[in-house]
Amino acid sequence: MVNAPTGETRLGPTDQVQALDRDCTTLSRHVLQQLHSFSADAQDLSALMNRIGLAAKLIARRLSRAGLMADALGFTGAVNVQGESVKKMDIYANEVFISVFQQSGLVCRLASEEMEKPYYIPENCPIGRYSLLYDPIDGSSNLDINLNVGSIFSIRKQEGDDADGSASDLLQHGHKQIAAGYVLYGPSTMLVYSIGQGVHSFTLDPSLGEFILANENIKVPDRGPIYSVNEGNFWQWEESLRDYIRYVHRSEGYTARYGGALVGDFHRILFQGGVFLYPGTVKQPEGKLRLLYESAPLAFLMEQAGGRASTGIQDILDVVPTKLHERSPLIVGSKENVAMVESFIQDRARNPRTVQE
Repeated sequence: MVNAPTGETRLGPTDQVQALDRDCTTLSRHVLQQLHSFSADAQDLSALMNRIGLAAKLIARRLSRAGLMADALGFTGAVNVQGESVKKMDIYANEVFISVFQQSGLVCRLASEEMEKPYYIPENCPIGRYSLLYDPIDGSSNLDINLNVGSIFSIRKQEGDDADGSASDLLQHGHKQIAAGYVLYGPSTMLVYSIGQGVHSFTLDPSLGEFILANENIKVPDRGPIYSVNEGNFWQWEESLRDYIRYVHRSEGYTARYGGALVGDFHRILFQGGVFLYPGTVKQPEGKLRLLYESAPLAFLMEQAGGRASTGIQDILDVVPTKLHERSPLIVGSKENVAMVESFIQDRARNPRTVQE
């Protein structure tokens, strides 16, 4: 609507209602709208996402004040089950997720890369039908220099009673996930999730203390200009991956972007298109990323957004792990970009050639 005397554009009543409705679309409300239901399962998923949102708010608050607080940053001196040095924020974030879901009544088990075995919540297990798998702080090497970090999560339904405490039902392909997502702690705190009905992003409004809908049904471009990979590992890769990097170096239209935090790099690819690579090396062909906590949840999101995720020879969501902390290579992003990386791998497999210098 245009104000005649001044030419100023003003919102009409219908526009105002639509704008207000968008401002009121919170995370938990959006889940229920996605499922078009108030069934018990729908309310469970809404409550679970609300708990993840609460964990994200607590972690975001801590991160925003980390430089002003004693014992918030730096290393603990311990080493986790992955053989990696543990930062204080890793421990804090892991404990936040445990504390938040102890009160949920829905989650029986939590599995994290910071814990050797799943954490059971006995008081929830008689009725708790869900398991949460998560990376509490991804990219923690960025913490001490105030760069972005993230949290990654995946929700699965428990199968069987897990009487022996082995959590063997978690060792299944990624299609078993019923929800997945991540939280990006940056200039604003964003939560991106999917329950198998598209990918949606929410921004934390500190004045309301709520995650508010920002982008609905995100679609990754079929092809993008960005390639994101730690080229410092170039000479440790298989020759096929070096072939691909040589190709993008010699071709116009490619831009290198790598921030050292998986969530931040993935977020860029999701919105702008391209490909993120974390391949294995000759000495460690399985790579560094954990399948259940990192690769599979992000693959779930990317496929829901119209992209692809691959190990280079197999779709990530088809991979069946043999152990809880299994690692996998990851090639994820726009369909055409991922297919091109795979073509270099397939070409080397068919036609081994003399190594190029």
